[in-house]
Amino acid sequence: MNGYERIQAALKNEKPDKIPVMLHNFMVAAKEAGTSMAKFRDNPKIMAEVFIKSVEKYEFDGILVDLDTVTLAGAVGVPVDFPENEPARSHKGNLISLDEVKKLKKVNIENYRYIQNWLEATRIIKQHYKNEIYVRGNCEQAPFSLASLMRGSQEWMLDLIMGEPELVIELLAYCTEITCQFIRLMSQTGCDMVSNGDSPAGPEMVSPEMYEMFALPWEKIVVNEAHKCNLPYTLHICGNTETILDLMLQTGTDALELDYKTDVQKAFNATHDKACFIGNIDPSGVIAMGNIDLVEKKTNELLEIYSKTNRFILNAGCAIPSNTPKKIFGQ
Repeated sequence: MNGYERIQAALKNEKPDKIPVMLHNFMVAAKEAGTSMAKFRDNPKIMAEVFIKSVEKYEFDGILVDLDTVTLAGAVGVPVDFPENEPARSHKGNLISLDEVKKLKKVNIENYRYIQNWLEATRIIKQHYKNEIYVRGNCEQAPFSLASLMRGSQEWMLDLIMGEPELVIELLAYCTEITCQFIRLMSQTGCDMVSNGDSPAGPEMVSPEMYEMFALPWEKIVVNEAHKCNLPYTLHICGNTETILDLMLQTGTDALELDYKTDVQKAFNATHDKACFIGNIDPSGVIAMGNIDLVEKKTNELLEIYSKTNRFILNAGCAIPSNTPKKIFGQ
C-alpha cells in the first residue's frame, strides 16, 4: 500500500498494511525547510515545496495542507497581523456591535490573496503526488469559530447569552456560507479530504448545550457541503471534548481530529465504530518538549488502544510547534 491507500483504508474501516501517519506539521516543516512563515504564506510554490520536502524526508502517508488560523477572517475584513516567523493572527474583530451583522455584504473569498495561495499550493501538491500521498485540504474555521473572530471572542460569548437571537443566527448563517465557499473552492483543487476547526465551540469555552444550539447545526451544513463535493470530512476541536463527542458525531463527519486533552479510551469508545480517529499526541508537552522515550511511550499507548479498530490515523492533537527538535522525527 502507498500512503493514499493506507488513509483511504482507515476511512473505510479497512485494514491498512501499517498505521497511516498524517501530521499537522506546517510550522515545523517550514522551519526545517529554512523558510519563514512570511515566505510560506506568500508563495504557493514555496508552500507546496515545504510539504513535499517533509513527505520525502519522513515518508508520511498524507499531507495536511494548512496555512494560518485567521485566513478566512482576513477574507471577510477582520484585521490581521502577519509576523515574519509566526502564523498570522488577529487581535480584534471587525464587527463593533452585533447590529452590524445587518450591514454585512456578500464576500467572494476567492479574491483574497491568501485563500488563493492556499488553494494553489494544494493543487500543486495533489498534481505532484496524484494518488500516491493523501492530501487533506484544511479549510480553516467552521462557522462558530469564524463568528468568534469577527466579533472578538469575549464579545461573541456575551452575544450568545445577551445578544438578539435573530442577529446571532444571522451571523452564524453568514459565516456558514463563507466556510462553505472555502469547502467548494478547496474541492476544486483535487484534494482527497477537507476539514475545519471549531475550537471556540468546545467545552473549554461553551457548555455542551450551547455547542448543540449554536455550533452543531451549522457544522452539519458544512459537513453536508463537503459530501455534496464528494469529499470526506474531518472536524477538529481543541481541548477536552469528552462531553460533546456524541454530538460531534451527529454532524455526519467522517473523522474526528481531537486534542490530547480528550481521554483516548473515551474517544475510542465513542468513535471506533462510527468515525475515523485522527490524533492525538500532545504537540507541545510531548512532541516539542518531550524526549524520544516519552514520544514513543505516548505513541505506543495510543496505538495499543486503537489496535482494536482500523479507523485510526496517527497525528498530533493539534499543530506541532516550530521548535520541535529534529530528533523527534528520527533525525
